[in-house]
Amino acid sequence: MEPVFKRILGHPFVTGLTDGSLPMESFAYYVAQDAHYLRDYARALAMVSAKAPGEASVAMFAAHAQGALEVEQQLHAGFARDLADTHAEEFARTASPATVAYTSYLLRVCALGDYAQALAAVLPCYWIYAEVGAALARHSSPNPLYARWIATYGGEEFAAVVAAVLEAVDIVGETAGPAQVAAMREHVLITSKYEWMFWDAGLRRESWPV
Repeated sequence: MEPVFKRILGHPFVTGLTDGSLPMESFAYYVAQDAHYLRDYARALAMVSAKAPGEASVAMFAAHAQGALEVEQQLHAGFARDLADTHAEEFARTASPATVAYTSYLLRVCALGDYAQALAAVLPCYWIYAEVGAALARHSSPNPLYARWIATYGGEEFAAVVAAVLEAVDIVGETAGPAQVAAMREHVLITSKYEWMFWDAGLRRESWPV
């Protein structure tokens, strides 16, 4: 995962948030696609909750599923005025190829895999956003809109959420066999790559070729 994470931190979308050079149209595209993504991510988290072995994990992931939907609604409400002249409504009409591929993979693993595999598949979205947020928060951004986004993921509240998820992963890892650990690592790597693709699609404002 580390090589992929380094690629994400160095991606022009991410660095553009910090220095303010990211085109506003690309950020509007990202916000619109993130709304599509979060609806299915909430479904994936609900399945993780359903497969969780203990009441605490069931409650935590159920709450996170609800939270993902609330964030999706807040994205539209919070950024709509600022992104009014950036084709945001046009970008929101259809999920992009990268969004569809990523969410389809997540939903398949969470539906067909066991708790450990489902947990591994949803982990990078938590972990990468926390690491990106923490890294960008050191400098924030001259663009107030981007600074607001960075503060959301670079703050202590989100860091605490991710720490609890990482603890859940560690608990599974303590009793997982070699085959299960290998499957978990594979899912983490693949969804980490999808995270890079999501940022890249945002920068390019990816569209369907046909």
